[in-house]
This record gives sequence, C-alpha cells and structure tokens, in this order.
Amino acid sequence: MKKLLYILLQCTWGFLQTLLGFIIFLLHINCSHFIFHGAVVTKWHGKSSVSLGLFVFITNEPYFAEKFEGEISKEVLSERLLVHEYGHTIQSLILGPLYLLVMGIPSTLWGFLPNPAKKRKEEKISYFSFFTEKWANNLGEKVTGKESMGNLLID
Repeated sequence: MKKLLYILLQCTWGFLQTLLGFIIFLLHINCSHFIFHGAVVTKWHGKSSVSLGLFVFITNEPYFAEKFEGEISKEVLSERLLVHEYGHTIQSLILGPLYLLVMGIPSTLWGFLPNPAKKRKEEKISYFSFFTEKWANNLGEKVTGKESMGNLLID
C-alpha cells in the first residue's frame, strides 16, 4: 500500500520531476534498472547521480570511489549513494511542484558551479553538508533504515 501511494503521489504531486525522470529513463532504457522502495532506479554511465520524482539515476562508477579504497568498498558507497538519492525522492513527495525550484536548482548549482566546488575542496567542506543534500541524507536514512553518505568528502 505504501509503495502504491508513493507512486501515485510522485505521478501527481511530483508530476513535473517525474515526467522529466521518465524522459531520461526512456533515453537510458538499455541500462540496467531495478526497484528500490518504489522508485525506479537506473544504473547509468553518467558521472553523477540524480533523482527526478519516481526515477533515480545512479552512476555505475562513482568518481570518488578510489578516494575511499581500503576504507569503504565501491559496493557500500553505491548503496549509500542510493539511499541519499532516494532521500531526494522523498523531498519530491514533500515539496511536489516546488521540488525543482527549492531542491533541484540549488543542488545543481552547489554541485556544478566552479566557485562552490573550489570552496569545498580548499576548505574540506562535504558536498553533503549543503541543506538540500543533508536533508536528502536524513530522509533517505529515516525511510530506508540504511546509512547514507553522511559528511563524506568526495571532492
């Protein structure tokens, strides 16, 4: 019942981001897919991961995995990243049509603009300390009961 409600809300209240996610899903239809707590997860060849409503796109090769070699396995990092991205789908449920404006744009700017990237690297600030990412970690952990990315330094 919870999964059905999750899907229904993502397809109505979170329609815009789910539509965008569906389009990207169709563009990556040949990648591997699975269901995680009701979300459709695609393992893709992109460098980063993203969540759009009902759809989650997880990188096949986290670019930061080698940084944690010997400490955290690539499989564990991938699972923690999935929990984090799933947290973004919960944000979509909460914010609905405001999700892309309130979470998507700030998160994208934090992740891809040169100045924040430089600041994170120089001052050793975790990417996951930004409000959009920290909240996604907390929601993902609360809903799944699994560990998320925490404050790992990935830059």
